[in-house]
This record gives sequence, structure tokens and C-alpha cells, in this order.
Amino acid sequence: MRNFDLTPLYRSSIGFDRVAGLLDSLSRNEQSQPGYPPYNIELTGEDHYRISMAVAGFDRAELNIEVNQNNLTVSGNKGAEDKSRTYLHQGIAARNFERRFQLADHVRVESAAVENGLLHVDLVRELPEAVKPRTIDIADGVARAPAEQGVDHKTGDASEAA
Repeated sequence: MRNFDLTPLYRSSIGFDRVAGLLDSLSRNEQSQPGYPPYNIELTGEDHYRISMAVAGFDRAELNIEVNQNNLTVSGNKGAEDKSRTYLHQGIAARNFERRFQLADHVRVESAAVENGLLHVDLVRELPEAVKPRTIDIADGVARAPAEQGVDHKTGDASEAA
């Protein structure tokens, strides 16, 4: 496994403290998570995503989806196996699983549905107005700080601007 030194990143950026932790957790998850069940992540619109997971053999009641902060956990718990069956070949893996996904800020789960053996989890990214890009108007003349407007510097009293 490779170790990355992110110190240069911290010298020129602000607010990316959790990047190192995120990269570390992602590398640990890739090694510890098995490939079952297989899944796809697709972009369905500008800010819409879908996770499709193969859950053949699972009933809707045996599946659980949980969101905790920025972590999405999808798990499946099969009931007791029917011992009366004798398989000559068992290629459908109906074992318990837990799959975790790290969600970006402002991404929420919109809906989930089971269709034709696939679990579809639809996600949407909704940026609040405070983080959306905005244009700042540029005024003519000398810009003054709002605290300086209408204040008489000799007396410190607020007055009408001339």
C-alpha cells in the first residue's frame, strides 16, 4: 500500500482538513470490502446519481438503507436458510452483506426501490444558496467599508451621508 504525504496541500488550501481522513478511509474500505454484491454508480442528471446494486434473492424486508451524516450503508440480512433444499450448484450468493458509501456534502438520498433483482438508490446533490456561486456588483467610485459610511470620524456620531 502506498502512503501519500498531503502536507503540501495543507499549505495552500483552507477547509480541506478531512481530505486526509477521507483518503485513508477509502483505501481501507477498498481492501476490506468484498466484491459482493456487485453495484453500479451512474450519473442520471446534472446533480442526480443512482446506485444500482444486484440483490437477487433478497426480499424488500431483508434490505436496510441507513444514512448517518455523510455515510450511506446498504445491508442485506437473509433469514434462516431452508435446509430441506439440496443444491447441485449454488451460483446465486444469498449471503448477508453490508456495503458503505461515502457521500459528499449536500448529497441526500432521494428514494430507493427494488426492481427485477436490483436495488436502486437515487441520490441528489442540493447546494444551499450560501455555497452557490454569486456575482458581486462593482460600484463606481471609491469603495468604503459599511462601518465607515455615515459616521463622523471627529465625533463618532452617526449622521446622514451628504
